[in-house]
Amino acid sequence: MLFDTHVHLNAEQFKEDRDEVIKRAFAAGVTRMAVVGFDRETIPLAIEIAEQHDAIYAAVGWHPVDAIDMTDEDLVWLEELTAHPKVVALGEMGLDYHWDKSPKDIQKQVFRKQIQLAKKVNMPIIIHNREATEDIIEILQAENAATVGGIMHCYNDAVDYVQACLDMNFYISLGGPVTFKNAPLPKEVAVHVPLNRLLIETDAPFLAPHPNRGKRNEPAYVRLVAEKIAALRGMKLEEIGKITTENACTLFRINR
Repeated sequence: MLFDTHVHLNAEQFKEDRDEVIKRAFAAGVTRMAVVGFDRETIPLAIEIAEQHDAIYAAVGWHPVDAIDMTDEDLVWLEELTAHPKVVALGEMGLDYHWDKSPKDIQKQVFRKQIQLAKKVNMPIIIHNREATEDIIEILQAENAATVGGIMHCYNDAVDYVQACLDMNFYISLGGPVTFKNAPLPKEVAVHVPLNRLLIETDAPFLAPHPNRGKRNEPAYVRLVAEKIAALRGMKLEEIGKITTENACTLFRINR
């Protein structure tokens, strides 16, 4: 009973064997997945995949790296898509200061617009954060994002910032890095986060967990993430699976 809350089955890396990847995930105990679209190309495919499988859902949003490409028409399009019965969240959205394609001020504008849209349609948001934690928290607080809440996707920051996220009704989602031998932060977070705010994900095809690090990630590997968190917390895999699945269904408003 595992819910991969962030997977890119719509990525080019799965073009040749997507159906087999999905079958392997179900065989590994993954009962639900959320496919995330983040631009004009990946959003329609995320919805298409969700339409083809009862246990797969979609999130739609605009990635901060591509913020400079987003138009007012795209924002209207996103609003229209939120009415789709398989769309459960807006995102991924946020700030990415690692790449320089989109200027920071443009990223912030697009981020704010999407938060405002989420509040308008009453839908949770999925946050992408790379080297921009303080600015992201500041914007979420300023825009009163607590009214919709959401997910801090693939959280890889210090424990110090967790409480600010929890205070704004956000869940903390952990992925492959929690299994990396040289990554102490997500391990600390895995133990620190209240169980009722914990989620798991793969971000596949990226960030494959140990022992598959460096290879193509896939949703079946979310089991490795759950196993590591269970070990860190002294719990059973089944307990982590059940709790994180229930958390995801609550956030996404999915009937269990």
